[in-house]
Amino acid sequence: MEHLRPFERRVLAMRDAGVSLDNIAIAFKRSPMHIQRVILWSAIPRSGPAPRLKARALERRVLALRSEGLGYDEIAPRFRASPAFIRRVEGLAHFRKAMELLA
Repeated sequence: MEHLRPFERRVLAMRDAGVSLDNIAIAFKRSPMHIQRVILWSAIPRSGPAPRLKARALERRVLALRSEGLGYDEIAPRFRASPAFIRRVEGLAHFRKAMELLA
């Protein structure tokens, strides 16, 4: 249950609380068939959320600013963050770029 989406967790919680499929469907503005599929599919084991390979906007922006020659102390105030955080974001961005090339 730890890898389920919030919607799936809520549907299962309502079902476990004894709410009928029709009432769950009404609550989420979905058809009863859709809710039934969500319940069935949530039982399929998952290894976890898919890894995010593409850099986020923050990571792309930090890389761009670093390539312009700005230091961590100059970038940090723009994002209301510490220079150490910007350094970690840059490292993660480089890691994601490498992973993207391997994929």
